[in-house]
Amino acid sequence: MARLKEDGETLVVKCGFDERDLRMQFQPDMFFTTDHYRGYPSVLVRLTKVRLKDLREVIEVAWRLAAPKKPLEQGRGSRLDARGKRSRSSQRVGGRKPDA
Repeated sequence: MARLKEDGETLVVKCGFDERDLRMQFQPDMFFTTDHYRGYPSVLVRLTKVRLKDLREVIEVAWRLAAPKKPLEQGRGSRLDARGKRSRSSQRVGGRKPDA
């Protein structure tokens, strides 16, 4: 899904070719590739430049590509908090939103 390169400043994230190409096109200061990774569905992330919001998004894309189908379907439409759990406002009880 993701690994830190030896330089300690670059993260390799497996996110798919389309995601990689879009991020590199619109945010080349944060996302890039090298000849070595060109044939892989991964993007390189400059940790010294990337905004936390963008890093979370690309890691979530990587997780969705790697996640088993059942947990993915259960979490569809909700945002994960920093611990990877659904936020309290998006949790459902018995398939319904909790009563206020």
